[in-house]
Amino acid sequence: MYLARVEGSLTATRKHPSFEGWRLVICQPIGREGRPEGVPQIAIDSLGAGMHQRVIISSDGSAARIAVGDPKSPVRWIITGVVDEVSPGTTALEDSLS
Repeated sequence: MYLARVEGSLTATRKHPSFEGWRLVICQPIGREGRPEGVPQIAIDSLGAGMHQRVIISSDGSAARIAVGDPKSPVRWIITGVVDEVSPGTTALEDSLS
């Protein structure tokens, strides 16, 4: 699981059938200070995360395939939570989830 920020949504004229009805978003993994870390990932979103909102993404492809209902789906990333707030003085979210 990673802390990330939603950077945009994706529109695909052709996509795998298992993506039908799913919102696809571009998520940029971020570090402790909110700076980008690594490359952006495409994730499915059933939670309705807004633009630039912090989210928790998971690379558990098995769980994502269960969510879309297709064991052969190419889906890998899924938004598992929306971060409401981070209290000052707490440890980084990704440290507590690892």
